[in-house]
Order: sequence, then C-alpha cells, then structure tokens
Amino acid sequence: MHHGRGIDGKLSLERIAKVIEESKADLIGLNEVDRYFSKRSDYIDQISWLAKHLKMNQAFGEVIVLRSKDSKVCRQYGNAFLSRYPIVWEKNHLFTFGSTITENRSLLEIHVQLYERLLKVYVTHLSLNPFLHKKQVDFISKKIMDEPHPVIIMGDWNMRSGSGAWKKMNRCFTDVCKAAGTGACYTFPSFRPKLQLDYIFVSRDIYPVSVEVIKKAPAASDHLPLKATLLLNR
Repeated sequence: MHHGRGIDGKLSLERIAKVIEESKADLIGLNEVDRYFSKRSDYIDQISWLAKHLKMNQAFGEVIVLRSKDSKVCRQYGNAFLSRYPIVWEKNHLFTFGSTITENRSLLEIHVQLYERLLKVYVTHLSLNPFLHKKQVDFISKKIMDEPHPVIIMGDWNMRSGSGAWKKMNRCFTDVCKAAGTGACYTFPSFRPKLQLDYIFVSRDIYPVSVEVIKKAPAASDHLPLKATLLLNR
C-alpha cells in the first residue's frame, strides 16, 4: 500500500480503506505499512486505523524499527494483515541474513480461526537482491512445506512467474493465478501494469475458484490488489 501514498502523491488511508471495503475480501495481506513511522504518513498507526475503520482484526510484522530518544513510541514499518475472522496467534519471522545496507524483510505468520478449522496465513515482501531473495524463498518453503493445516501465503514476491523461486514454491503450493487459468496477473505498475510481482499461493487442500486484479483505483498505490476466491476442502 506504499504507506498510503498513491502515485498521485496524495496520502490517503481513506482511499486504501475504500479499495479494501469494495473488494469484499475477508483476509487481506498488506505490504509497506507504517506504524507511527515518520512524517511521510503523519506518524499514524496505519494498520490500527484501517482495522478500526473496517471493523476487522489485525496483525503486524515489523521489518524496520526506529526509536527516538524524545519519544516512547516505537516507530515501525512492515507487513500487516486484516481479517474478518478471529486471529488466535501471530508471530513475525524477521529474516536474519542480509546486511544493514539493504532493507530488511520478514514473514508474518497468522493463525486464523475459520469456524471449526485453523487456517495459517502468511504475509511477506521479498527482497530485490537475487542472493537475499533466494535465501528468503528457501526459508519460507522449508517452514511451510510440511504444515498440516491449510495455508495461504501472499504478498509482493518481487519475482516473475516461471522463475526458479516461483517453481520452488509451486512444488508444494498452488499459484492461484495459474490454477484459475488466468495466466499471469499483472499487478505492477498500477497504471498499465506489465509485470506480476504479487502472488497468492495456497496449499493443495485449498481450491482457487476465481482470481482477479482489482483495477478500479489505480492511483491508490503503485501496485494493484490481487484478489482470489478460495474454497477450503473439508
């Protein structure tokens, strides 16, 4: 969501909230979210604002933390999640490999109570650095490969469909765009998109019914939202 600042330069959480609300999505993964981070987002706790406005449950996983000497507030930037269903547990897995030069990345893990079932949802935003990207995909695939519960993992993967990282994920999980027969779902840039950088992968016990790229409000962010309707097998 580019910390709420659209490609027109306007900072508007209301616009982000409207896109989410009109999508009618139940589970929402968000990247590039600020919590009291800086002047660029008016020092707002963006995920709490969105959760309250949309009447949804929330989770947050930081990738950058700034602490000011003159403030008790912890300034954070990272991945976030919204859910219409109860969140029973959450954990942020900060990737420890890398350097202080590149932006850190993480994997946000959320356990969602979906009626009588436990659903595991992961939100991530991977590096543009090829070495770090490979390390991050290896970490993710090893962590969730033998997961006994249904899994959804989504976010900005910064990779191409058919790449080595994409193939690694597809060995055990399903790319919803490919399964739905839509081919590549172009999400970037938001105006005249030419690349798919954002993906939703699901475990084999989840069936993708339909997939769409939401193009109604391209000015809201530099990426377009990717939406999937999923059927969970009993």
